[in-house]
Amino acid sequence: MRPATTARTAAARLAACALTAVCLTTFLGLHDAPAARADPPLSASPEPPPVPVDPHAEVLELEKGAELAPPVVVDILSVSGDLSGDSGREESNDDIKLTLQSEVLFAKDSAELSGRADARIAEVAKEIRENDPWKVTVRGFTDNLGTYAHGKTLSTKRAEAVHKALAAELGASGIAYEVAGKSEDDPIADNSTEEGRKKNRRVEISFGRGPEE
Repeated sequence: MRPATTARTAAARLAACALTAVCLTTFLGLHDAPAARADPPLSASPEPPPVPVDPHAEVLELEKGAELAPPVVVDILSVSGDLSGDSGREESNDDIKLTLQSEVLFAKDSAELSGRADARIAEVAKEIRENDPWKVTVRGFTDNLGTYAHGKTLSTKRAEAVHKALAAELGASGIAYEVAGKSEDDPIADNSTEEGRKKNRRVEISFGRGPEE
């Protein structure tokens, strides 16, 4: 064989080997591509679930590194009343509200204090004196029977009657009074029943606890 022919044959063989290597690489890349695409995408780590708390456990401990929330001061409110339902009482850290049902103080559709109202008024005056407030608020309320205007007039006259009786009991105390009649506004019970209407016919006396020592 002549040298030129031998050179051409060697070059052809080299070219064939190179082509085979390219085809093999392409085939392997295509073969591996679906597996690469099948891999799930990377995502952020999920947040851990909340730690279960047993409210009946004798000891509750904070997780290491945890901190308590800032403290919150909650105003304590207590509500009470007598067994007959003729009076009620609400107390908070700063204020007291006494509620007297109208039947205890007045005859039906009247703004004149009855004889049995004296003892109740004296009890309220005593408590006001003990707390030494600078202001006393007296508000009268009625049920929704009759017209609103009539209820406004009646509730105002009843609040004024209680105010005058309290002022007479307390004397020159320097207390400022706020007196108002609210008619059927701000009901505390259902006006569709007589029991509810009785609760709504009331006089409320509110005052502060006075300065702290």
